[in-house]
Parts: sequence; structure tokens; C-alpha cells
Amino acid sequence: AQSKLNHGVVIATGKGGFRDGKTVPMNVKVGDKVLLPEYGGSSLKLTEEKNDDYVLFRDEDILAILKD
Repeated sequence: AQSKLNHGVVIATGKGGFRDGKTVPMNVKVGDKVLLPEYGGSSLKLTEEKNDDYVLFRDEDILAILKD
């Protein structure tokens, strides 16, 4: 089965993570346009009044950074 790919804009990031005892920085930064898998991520709605649905993705789940 082939899945549809989506894109989005990074609005926030964390500090990174740890791998093998070493700090690993994020691969994306705020403002990056990114290619995302159709499935995955965690849905987040901040308020009921606004249309502010967000999806959280782990850094390693982001497929690519899109360039203009």
C-alpha cells in the first residue's frame, strides 16, 4: 500500500535528545517546511474555540526538509 505524503511548517522544536550518551541536536528548526508521513504523529488541540489542530512528530519521523 502506498501512503499519501503531507507537508507542514515547524512551529516549535525541543532541545534534541541523547543517543549513546551523546547529545543529538534537532535536524529541523522553526520555520522549516518539512515532508511528513501520512500516518504517525500525535494530534494536539490547544483550545476548543480556535481551529488550532497540531500534530507532533519525532525528529526521526520527518522525511525531509523542503527547500524553496
